[in-house]
Amino acid sequence: MVDRQVPEPGAGQLLIKVLCCGVCRTDLHLAEGDLEPKRPDVTPGHEVVGEVVGTGPGTTRFATGDRVGVAWLAGTDGSCRFCRRGSENLCPQSVYTGWDFDGGYAEYLVAADGFVHALPSGFSDAELAPLLCAGIIGYRALRRAEVPPGGTLGMYGFGGSAHLAAQVAIAQGAAVHVFTRAQAARDLALELGAASAQDSFDASPVPLDSAIIFAPVGDVVPAALRNLDRGGTLAIAGIYLSDIPSLNYADELFYERNLRSVTSNTRGDAQEFLRLAERLRLKVSVTPYPLEAADQALADLAGDRFTGAAVLTVA
Repeated sequence: MVDRQVPEPGAGQLLIKVLCCGVCRTDLHLAEGDLEPKRPDVTPGHEVVGEVVGTGPGTTRFATGDRVGVAWLAGTDGSCRFCRRGSENLCPQSVYTGWDFDGGYAEYLVAADGFVHALPSGFSDAELAPLLCAGIIGYRALRRAEVPPGGTLGMYGFGGSAHLAAQVAIAQGAAVHVFTRAQAARDLALELGAASAQDSFDASPVPLDSAIIFAPVGDVVPAALRNLDRGGTLAIAGIYLSDIPSLNYADELFYERNLRSVTSNTRGDAQEFLRLAERLRLKVSVTPYPLEAADQALADLAGDRFTGAAVLTVA
């Protein structure tokens, strides 16, 4: 823990008092060195629920006192070919909360007005926090997986992101089959309506039309591909993945199986998901920690010592 000056909002920025901040696996990758920090001593955290307490020149969307959310995508150039075609998540100049800019493991942060989100009603501050990355990226991964109507979907890993995406998929008519090593996570999956729950490397009880890997474990990729039916699609949801073993073309890729990555999200993804979260009344499983226990929360995430999502609360 360190003391820093409260930041000043610049042009187009909001000063936000942090109420709580979700603990994301990306934060763990940053802390453990899997991701190179964009600058020294950056403050992590990008699932931020807070209150606007100051506005810089040129802000138009929010006012002092508004409750808002700050997510992973913090800015783009708005003019490159990717931004112009609606793929701002692929912008080469994109910047990120808690990686390029100081994030929400703090009492205050500044964020660009255009990249701050209005929040759905009916959730506590702690329940809202995981929606802002775990929920949004899980939703984009679900879209990338292209589950056919009434199809079967496999989920590998069942933490903060998967337990939210699973509820959306089930509401859309998919049968969800979960593959994860932790018994408590398997129990949560079944409680939320999964059709089955088994260990990470088990054979699927049915052929899968689609699958999403949330665990950052490359060894899972061949196993997931083998469980896909013909023409199935596997989406990898994380920003980091350990090395993938060599693939056997005939057993794991033939019959037009598709392997896709997921890169960040657009603001459109975020808005769609947050509306869905409100309409579907998603159940958000959270484990609270005080801000001072951020290190413990990250260690517990690494050790699978909670189900759902951890959230830091700021006094």
